[in-house]
Amino acid sequence: MNRPTPSYESIHKWESYAAELPTEYRQAIEEGLEIAEYEALFNATFAMPKGDAKDRISDVLFDLVLNAPTREDYPYDEPSDLDGIRALCKPYPIQGALPDEDTLRDRIQGAWLGRVIGCLLGKPVEGIRTNELHPLLKASGNYPMHRYILSSDPTEEMYSSFKFKLQGRCFADTVDGMPVDDDTNYVVLAQKILDRYGRDFTARDVAKAWLKYQPKDAYCTAERVTYCNLVKGYQPPDTALYKNPYREWVGAQIRGDYFGYINPGDPKTAADMAFRDASISHVKNGIYGELFIAAMIAVSAVTDDLTEILRGGLAEIPATSRLYETINELLTDYEHGVTSEEAFAKIHQRFDEHNGHDWCHTISNAMIVAASLLYGAGDFGKSICLAVETGFDTDCNGATVGSILGMRGGLSAIGEEWSAPVRDKLHTSIFGVGTVSIADCARHTLLHLDLSKGGATT
Repeated sequence: MNRPTPSYESIHKWESYAAELPTEYRQAIEEGLEIAEYEALFNATFAMPKGDAKDRISDVLFDLVLNAPTREDYPYDEPSDLDGIRALCKPYPIQGALPDEDTLRDRIQGAWLGRVIGCLLGKPVEGIRTNELHPLLKASGNYPMHRYILSSDPTEEMYSSFKFKLQGRCFADTVDGMPVDDDTNYVVLAQKILDRYGRDFTARDVAKAWLKYQPKDAYCTAERVTYCNLVKGYQPPDTALYKNPYREWVGAQIRGDYFGYINPGDPKTAADMAFRDASISHVKNGIYGELFIAAMIAVSAVTDDLTEILRGGLAEIPATSRLYETINELLTDYEHGVTSEEAFAKIHQRFDEHNGHDWCHTISNAMIVAASLLYGAGDFGKSICLAVETGFDTDCNGATVGSILGMRGGLSAIGEEWSAPVRDKLHTSIFGVGTVSIADCARHTLLHLDLSKGGATT
C-alpha cells in the first residue's frame, strides 16, 4: 500500500513550513544564527516542487535552525522568557496619577473606539503598497490623508490596472459597523479570556481560548502556525517555536491592547499580561512588540506626553534588542529636529514594503506606530492617517495608534466624522459573541481593572 500523502496544493502557505523557507532563512539570519553556510540549501529546497520530499528536507532545515549557535559578534541580547526580558529592561519613571473614575471610563471607551476606527481606516487598503496607495489617495483629494477612503474614490482605471484588487473592499460608506477583523477580534477575545480565567490567566489559558472561540481561518501567519501546533498537541512556548518562520511578525503586537486597558497607569503589569499572550505564538522582538504596545496604552491613561508614552513602552522591553534600538533611534531623531517626511522616508529605506517579511515584521510596523504618534502631535485624525498612508500593515497600525490616542484623550479626542460610520457596532468571528456594542465592551472592561495596583511610578 502506498503511503498516504496530503493534497499539497490545498495547503495554505501559512500552514506549510516548506513554503516559507526564504522567510525562515531571513528570520534566522536577523536573529544572529550561524546558518549562512546553508543558504544554497534553503534556496534549492524552496525551489523543489511541493511534495513529501520537499517537506522532509525542510524538516532537516528546521532542525538546523533550531540548533544553530548565535554568532559571537551578534550585538543584541534578546531573550524570550519573562525573567530574561525583565533583567534587560531599562526603567523609565513616569510622572502621573490615575484620573477620576468618570475620566477613566471615558478614556477606556475612547481606546476601544479609537482602535476600531483606526482599523476601519486601514482595512480597505490592507496589503496595498504605496506605489498604488498614494495615487489612489491623490486622485481622490485625500493626500495627505485626512478622511476615510470611500467607495467612490477608486476610478475604473484603478480597478483594472492596479495590482491590488480594490473591488469588494469594506469602504467606510458601505459598511454596517466595523466588519470582522483579526485586529479587533483579539481585543474582544482578550476580554473573554479575562472573563473565564481572571487576571492570573496563563499562556495555556490563552491557548485553550484560541481553540475554543475561533475557527482556524480567523488566524494568520504566526497565529495560524500556533493554532495548527496546538491542534497537534504542542503547548506554549513550543507552539511559538515549532516550524514558525513568522515568529517575529506583527501578530502579537496587535493583541496587547486589552492588557493596557485593564492596567491604567501600571505598564509593568500590562506588559506581564501581554507576555503571557505573546509567548504562545512569538519569540524575541515578536513578543516585545506586544509588551511595548500594552505598556504604552497603560501609560497613556496617566500622561498626555507622547515622548513619555513611548519611553514608558520602551521601559518594558530589553534595552539590548533590535526593537528598542530602532524606536530609540526614531525618538532621538525626532528630538533632534528630523522632519516627518524624513522620518517616514527612513522607515521605507530601512524596510522594503514589497518584501513580505519586512512588510509584516514587528519592528517596521512598530516604527510606523511610533512615528505616527510623534508626528501626529496628539491629533487623533492626523495620527491614524499617518499610520495608514505610510503603507505596510495599514489596518494594524491605524488600529494601534487609534487605541493609544483614544486612551490618551478619551472620547472627546475623536471627532464625529470618525465615529459615525462605526455606529457603535463591532462584528466579530468569535463563537458565541458575534456582533457587540463597542460601548458595552468598554463598560465591561471596567470589571477587569484592579485599581489597587494602578498608578504610575514616580
